[in-house]
Amino acid sequence: MGLYKYVNAAWRKPKENLGSLWKERLIVWRGEPVTLRIDRPTRIDAAHSLGYKAKPGFIIVRQRVLRGGRQKPKFKGGRRPKRMGRKKIVGMTYQEIAERRAAKKYVNLEVLNSYWVGEDGIYKWYEVILIDKSHPVVLSDHNINWIANKQHTKRVFRGLTSSGRKARGLRHKGKGSEKTRPSKTANWKRRNK
Repeated sequence: MGLYKYVNAAWRKPKENLGSLWKERLIVWRGEPVTLRIDRPTRIDAAHSLGYKAKPGFIIVRQRVLRGGRQKPKFKGGRRPKRMGRKKIVGMTYQEIAERRAAKKYVNLEVLNSYWVGEDGIYKWYEVILIDKSHPVVLSDHNINWIANKQHTKRVFRGLTSSGRKARGLRHKGKGSEKTRPSKTANWKRRNK
């Protein structure tokens, strides 16, 4: 096995495989800012599989997201509102929320992808790969210069990243996913003219 396979195997069960290092990292991360730019990826295998390259123009940001609170708040008193169900949750994953917050912090960069790096009872941490699409090194790399095209502007806010496509139900094709393309809203409008 190559190096990345060992790294990948260690990250499948980080609490068991990384031991005390895992706990120490989480303690340090809790005291850091919510959005923190880091020099190199924590999970090198995940970063490279998602398109990261150790070149100028590629930036890694560790983003912290608060867990919980995804239900509608309970009504305070009086008569219960007619449509006050409590099972409705946010239509985005924590990962997509992390990507959006990193993109708001770094407005001149474009989100390429992200991956999970840790969680405890209060927070989840994701590392977001951001790209400076005006950088000459990025523009000259034919594998990644597609992100500089006009149609990829603010792609994270339109659900075009991997986690965004997952939340939109675009990971499946064929039977059972007839109503997901081009989007659920477009499909509903077409059927309810």
